[in-house]
Amino acid sequence: MPDPVVGILVGSDSDRERMQPALDVLDEAGVAYEFEVRSAHRTPDAVAEYARTARARGLKVLICGAGLSAALPGAVAAHTDLPVIGVPFRSSMSVLDGLDALLAIAQMPPGVPVAAVGVDNAKNAAALALRILNR
Repeated sequence: MPDPVVGILVGSDSDRERMQPALDVLDEAGVAYEFEVRSAHRTPDAVAEYARTARARGLKVLICGAGLSAALPGAVAAHTDLPVIGVPFRSSMSVLDGLDALLAIAQMPPGVPVAAVGVDNAKNAAALALRILNR
């Protein structure tokens, strides 16, 4: 099996189902990826370590799914120069049905870029990753 070139992060195990369409797209394209659960709020040091070492592990693009404050994509982008794609997730606790997550991902400060796809649209995140990889 080839070494992973896409890193996929979510903040909790319960987010795997919503990220599954991205995994399916990458599987169909034959692109190797790694999938990790690391929370920007509960395990911030693990998130920073993951992002800092991503390039050395051969990763080329990172996809991060997050709901509510959607801090994970920005936290990752703060620690790497790799392209980061944020997938905003809806949450039953959200007062804005995922719009809060979308805005959090889209409103990054200058110098910390994060691409944002539509709410719950992990499939487009993988499609964008494939384009970044020229596949």
